[in-house]
Amino acid sequence: MLYDEIIQEVREYIQTNILIGVTNGHLDAHDSFLQRGILNSTGVLELVGFLEERYRFRCSDEEITPENLDSLQRIAEFVGSKINSGTSS
Repeated sequence: MLYDEIIQEVREYIQTNILIGVTNGHLDAHDSFLQRGILNSTGVLELVGFLEERYRFRCSDEEITPENLDSLQRIAEFVGSKINSGTSS
């Protein structure tokens, strides 16, 4: 799966499930979710659940970090590394 596909799927998920009712819900690939106030702790857990279900891998507590989940680009790189390392189920 290409990074662009992951970015688009995750963008759609966030816009549909997390940014409900937000008029300017556009997300660039490098926008920081923390800086824009997009994800709170509940949102992070929902996002992780989506990633695990959609891409069929398990995310350890140690992997739930801004380095892996703070932007669409970081998520695409993280998911790609999980898929390519064979840790997906």
